[in-house]
Amino acid sequence: MLFKGIGDLIPLYALYAVLFADHGLSTGQISSLLAMWSATAFLLEVPSGAWADTVSRRGLLVTSGVLLTAGFACWTVLPTYLGFAVGFVLWGTSGALVSGTFEALLYDELVARNEQRAYPRIIGYTRAASEAAIVIAILGATPLYIWGGYPLLGWCSVAFAAVHTLVGLSLPSAPKAVSASAVEDLDDEDGSSGISRAGESVVAEESSASGLDGDIAQGPHVHRTSETGHAATDAAEIARPLATYLNMLRTGVGEAIRVRAVRNVVALGALLSGVTAFDEYFALLAQEVGVATAVVPVLVGITVIGSLVGSVSAGRTEGMSARAMAIAVGLGGALFVGGAVVAGLALRWPAAVYVLAGVGFTAIGVSYGIVYNASIVAGARLQDAIEGPARATVTSVSGLAAEVVALAVFGFAAIATLWLSMSTTVALLGASLFAIALLIPSSLPRRIGAAPEYEAAIADE
Repeated sequence: MLFKGIGDLIPLYALYAVLFADHGLSTGQISSLLAMWSATAFLLEVPSGAWADTVSRRGLLVTSGVLLTAGFACWTVLPTYLGFAVGFVLWGTSGALVSGTFEALLYDELVARNEQRAYPRIIGYTRAASEAAIVIAILGATPLYIWGGYPLLGWCSVAFAAVHTLVGLSLPSAPKAVSASAVEDLDDEDGSSGISRAGESVVAEESSASGLDGDIAQGPHVHRTSETGHAATDAAEIARPLATYLNMLRTGVGEAIRVRAVRNVVALGALLSGVTAFDEYFALLAQEVGVATAVVPVLVGITVIGSLVGSVSAGRTEGMSARAMAIAVGLGGALFVGGAVVAGLALRWPAAVYVLAGVGFTAIGVSYGIVYNASIVAGARLQDAIEGPARATVTSVSGLAAEVVALAVFGFAAIATLWLSMSTTVALLGASLFAIALLIPSSLPRRIGAAPEYEAAIADE
């Protein structure tokens, strides 16, 4: 929780859209930057997931922290379109390395302790730590902006990203439910499906920190060779990581596409996660209706409090039925659309700008919390549904699909704002929640576990 929390203690979160606007960028240019960010994650999402299933997940998380630090430093040193673009590419790469990797590390560690049922509650608390950090950072952005403007916001963000990287060094090397090297045996076990049964999983410790990667990577089949056989063995060892990586990639993508239970919840999780890209326009909405720049972080903070509450309550809602989630998300859509419309009324009645904006952003915050909660529950059902060894890869497929949805959100906003106000654009984006609610009953697996559905899906295939 400390790792995820500090990683989101970034004051720039509150005002970076306004930062871009204040440096002369149009809404279309801002949307192009956001699309660039999302496209970077799109291209790297699944490859980085397979990488996380092959090498040290802790090492990838530390690397992501280094890239995040560099990204915010680039924004601060070079506040131009080019500087912002480079920063977003670094941030997008960092996000791709984290996406799927952290969830897989956490789930596999719980599996090793036979406590995987606690995953929804723990990941909810972890997300809550992130949201709490965002709230603190956003609220802290107001005094920081008053004292030192955008430069102070930028350097504080760089500092916290650096601390986040250092905390990553303290993460444990969690065991994997199936060792990377065991993938080669899966085709024989499952008739080329590349997917093993949970009961046949092999638990292997990641030991990169202890320097035993070579032995562990070979699992129980550690080869003892004479000196004359070293050349052939070395050649095999050089080829092995690439073969393992490609096998993990094929296995994870295959499970995400071919197995119905997994495929459905991958798509649902992507929709629930990707549609929240509309939060990138909250600050611009507040600015459009006439709120002072120093107050914008407070309104954005209200929406983050909503996601914080949604995260904390994930442990209580983990058993919700598909019907209950569909109703909740539909209600969230109504609140979101209504909140955006109410906030937009401040353009007509500027004297009541803070009252209308406060009511509107509160409704949006409640909606945001509902969607965030549903996203966490769907993510937990996905982890339960995954049976193969490439857990991070499967999770990253969902992340990849989420980036596609986010790109659609950014593209729609870039075009819509040419003719429509930001409040109307945000309201239309929120209306997409109604369509997602209709898909939930046929996509969300039951809480009792994915094994029955999983087996039925395989049988159907």
